[in-house]
Amino acid sequence: MDILRKTIITGVLIILGSVTIYGQNNFSDVHNAFRKSYELEANGDFKLAADEIKIFYNENSYEMNLRLGWLNYMAGNFSESMAFYKKTLKLMPYADEPKFGIIFPLSALGRWDEVIEIYTKILENSPHNTKAMYYLGTIYYNRLEFDKSLSLFKQIVDLYPFDYDGVLMYAWTNLKLGNKKEAKELFQKVLLNKPNDASALEGMSFIK
Repeated sequence: MDILRKTIITGVLIILGSVTIYGQNNFSDVHNAFRKSYELEANGDFKLAADEIKIFYNENSYEMNLRLGWLNYMAGNFSESMAFYKKTLKLMPYADEPKFGIIFPLSALGRWDEVIEIYTKILENSPHNTKAMYYLGTIYYNRLEFDKSLSLFKQIVDLYPFDYDGVLMYAWTNLKLGNKKEAKELFQKVLLNKPNDASALEGMSFIK
């Protein structure tokens, strides 16, 4: 109950803080800056898109920090990107959105142990988040840690039994572990979803 109370209080303070933030600037100016930023991003001008936000930057704005985290990542400024994402995590520590965001620069820098840690935190907060399950399972699969990846892909398939990506990776993981009967059944499910799927057909060729 104390944790819930603290969470509610934190959320209220953040909302009130946002009102204060936009009260310090003319909201129409901030709104226009975001609009221009999206237009520049669409043209691939990530630095200029970030500069539009920086004109009105306030370190207590979750939205501005999140936006700058993304734009710096797209511009290849990975350290700056992580710095902005870390600010969003301080402002909204229970949110999954900035956790998924900071994974982008961490992955680009090859800091996979930290990526695993972030995905694990997301799943602690949102146990049925299949996006986190899938990408964490894929990391373990690529590391040849098939027992760990099997558990994650199984959870996805339990929740979404006909999901293409989840079933396909669950099939390959079973095959890597020597579970050919299970793998065959799963590859067949994939072929019911996508009858000419190259990956599923390749997997079947190892079983025949």
